[in-house]
Amino acid sequence: MPEIIVIAHNIRSTHNVGAIFRTAEGFGISKIILSGYSPYPLLTNGAKDTRLPHIAEKLHKQIHKTALGAEEIVPFEYVDTPDFSQLRSDGFTIVGLEQAPTSILLPEYSTPEKIALVLGEEVEGIPKEILEQCEDIIEIPMKGKKESFNVSVAAGVALYELSVH
Repeated sequence: MPEIIVIAHNIRSTHNVGAIFRTAEGFGISKIILSGYSPYPLLTNGAKDTRLPHIAEKLHKQIHKTALGAEEIVPFEYVDTPDFSQLRSDGFTIVGLEQAPTSILLPEYSTPEKIALVLGEEVEGIPKEILEQCEDIIEIPMKGKKESFNVSVAAGVALYELSVH
């Protein structure tokens, strides 16, 4: 099984963040990196939390509602902007989950040994400046009339496919 890190950038909903934690725990994901304006649980690794305590606690409780404790199991960090160069140095291939002219359909993608999967904002997706830093872009084939899945559902579909192939 490949080593997978999830980068959740600019996710607006605490419920989506919680669902991503729970899904990541189920697939044995090694770490979640939350970035941009993504809400994040209480920091427990000694990192300084610059949020007001009552805001941090409120966000933690909302994330916990869907994570159901996975936020306490899956290692995570919060950064303003992901350090893609460090991830590359550590051997990770940066892969965006996004619809794009150059995207590879998920079932046709050959999963590298170490992958950092980038998830983007619920409506606008991954910002162009981050998408340009991805070595690969993968896309979930859609069969219905809707053009995309909810970000937490898309994460589950992609993580399943990436972890078994």
